[in-house]
Amino acid sequence: MARVKRGMMTRKRHNKLLRQAKGYRGGRRRLYKAAHEQVMRSLAYAYRHRRTRKRDMRRLWIVRINAAARQYGLSYSRFINGLKLAGIEIDRKQLADLAVRDGAAFGQIAQQVQRALSA
Repeated sequence: MARVKRGMMTRKRHNKLLRQAKGYRGGRRRLYKAAHEQVMRSLAYAYRHRRTRKRDMRRLWIVRINAAARQYGLSYSRFINGLKLAGIEIDRKQLADLAVRDGAAFGQIAQQVQRALSA
């Protein structure tokens, strides 16, 4: 039976991983073992942070909405409650975008919220 030489596939696998390590510094880019450890860790971070990014963005939107609502004498929680009472269905991402880019439109929404809260 012929002897199986696996050098070609090993080299291919190593090169594939070293391409993933492009941009790292020092041995983490050049040495297979160090590069492998770092790539595995980087992939784990990427997986984890794809989930935390969603939480972070929601927190940012809430901070922006709160800051804009306070200009109209409303706290964030009262503003969101007023939106529900007024029957305005708009998500936090869109509200935060309005607060940053179009203050006049946000002001109109805030006036509707104040009317709904006072009624």
